[in-house]
Amino acid sequence: MSIHGMMTTATSPANVGSQRAPSRLKVIITALEVLLLYAGILLYIWRWQFSYPRTWIVLLCGVVGSHLLHRDTLERLGLTFHNLRAGSQVILPLATALCLPVFFYSLWSGRLTALPPTRRVLTSFAAYSLWCLFQQYVMQSYFHNRLMSFLPNRHVSSLVVAVMFGAAHIPNPILMIATTGGGFILAEVFARHRSILPLALAQAVGGFMIAALSPASLIHNMRVGPGYFFFGLR
Repeated sequence: MSIHGMMTTATSPANVGSQRAPSRLKVIITALEVLLLYAGILLYIWRWQFSYPRTWIVLLCGVVGSHLLHRDTLERLGLTFHNLRAGSQVILPLATALCLPVFFYSLWSGRLTALPPTRRVLTSFAAYSLWCLFQQYVMQSYFHNRLMSFLPNRHVSSLVVAVMFGAAHIPNPILMIATTGGGFILAEVFARHRSILPLALAQAVGGFMIAALSPASLIHNMRVGPGYFFFGLR
């Protein structure tokens, strides 16, 4: 027994070293994967959507392929109803507390007018909610998951995701501020309760309010990238 213990003690440093080397390599590979896909998204926003409009399919295949390679489960991606209630109990009251005062002030100041929702408005909100769901899938289910795999501090990974989310909305100043600040809150919730459905709903409501209350001269119809500069041009 003692000989076995001596052998275990003697060989443990080598075992530890052999285990750490692949771990470092995996971190490097995962970080490069994140950087390449994020760079691809930025290139699509600024260039490829005009010259190679179907490149988004390649990028999406890269994200899905990464899920398969890393053996991500639906629960890990936040695509199940398992954490829906817990996530909703955190983000929805917070979103309500942030949005309602602005909403009532806007009604009182005359910036908003209370009107019955039309079919067009409801259809637009539903379509925008699906777009927000896709954004949260990319930012949380993919990017945040990958970052959390090699960044042990969840606050740091949430901050990195928020900065990435905000940078994807350059040069729109209002959206950059909103997506960076709001993106950090959403990422913090996702790190604890993996469900993107309540996050998408909170983003959709906040985005609708931002679009309705922001000056057209700054929001440019929620455009980002080169489209921000082309707003209003014929």
